[in-house]
Amino acid sequence: MAVDELDTRILRLMIEQPRTSVREYARVLGIARGTLQARIDRLERNGVITGTGPVLSPAALGHPVLAFVHIEVTQGHLDDVGDALAEVPEIVEAFSITGGGDLLTRVVARDNGHLEDVIQRLINLPGVVRTRTEMALRERVPHRMLPLVESVGRRTRTVR
Repeated sequence: MAVDELDTRILRLMIEQPRTSVREYARVLGIARGTLQARIDRLERNGVITGTGPVLSPAALGHPVLAFVHIEVTQGHLDDVGDALAEVPEIVEAFSITGGGDLLTRVVARDNGHLEDVIQRLINLPGVVRTRTEMALRERVPHRMLPLVESVGRRTRTVR
């Protein structure tokens, strides 16, 4: 989906001021509320906007340990293991990958002992061959989308 300059301005505003009303966004952007709502609806329909809930901190929820666990899976069991991973609350993301392993998970834990318990649970899942864990020491670039949105918006302007 092409994201034009107005879409970029809308997305920037939604990222920078997520708790503002649609009416206020329209006022700030100098466009009709109906135009803004139609744009937001299109961005949602096309999968550009995928959520509107709060961003939560696992550390503030008592899970300050972050690890990335690579999981090697027996051939033919990827979907089964993926379904089983969805039942583990400490797994906050899981991706099928290429390279060293079949799945990459982002795991949070209360402490190192809790992380070991979670990893043992993963190892015991049917279809899991082995795991490899890497612990995060410090977040260097927090999850962000605004630089990408602005980059896409700049490309759209230069293509015309």
